[in-house]
Amino acid sequence: MSKTEIDLVTAEFFGAFDNRGGRTPDLARIRRLMIPAGLIVRTGPEFAVYTVDAFIEPRLRLLTDGRLAEFSEWETSERTEIAGDIASRVGEYRKSGVLDGEPFEGGGTKSIQFVRTPDGWRIAAFAWFDRP
Repeated sequence: MSKTEIDLVTAEFFGAFDNRGGRTPDLARIRRLMIPAGLIVRTGPEFAVYTVDAFIEPRLRLLTDGRLAEFSEWETSERTEIAGDIASRVGEYRKSGVLDGEPFEGGGTKSIQFVRTPDGWRIAAFAWFDRP
């Protein structure tokens, strides 16, 4: 059951950014999926470290101000290791959308660290690298 729960949390995480068909992205969902002191790291193309709120705010603006439309990202492969109440997942992902009027596609790698809390599996940290 743990792997299934982790799969669901991961799918919900990716789905939080979706604004296709005019839907409003649910980035507040990230706060529910992560522990409050969760850490987020982008390794490339520019290195950055975020708190949960610092990560959400600019993405919410980008996904709702009209600059980034028809956006979605999805996992294409993964491997998950579970050891008791901790788990680690490394997955490849793809993304597509229309940025500043120009269609784009991309992808990269995400590493997600999970912990089992009294409320179920939550993300403790994640890091990602976008391929150029």
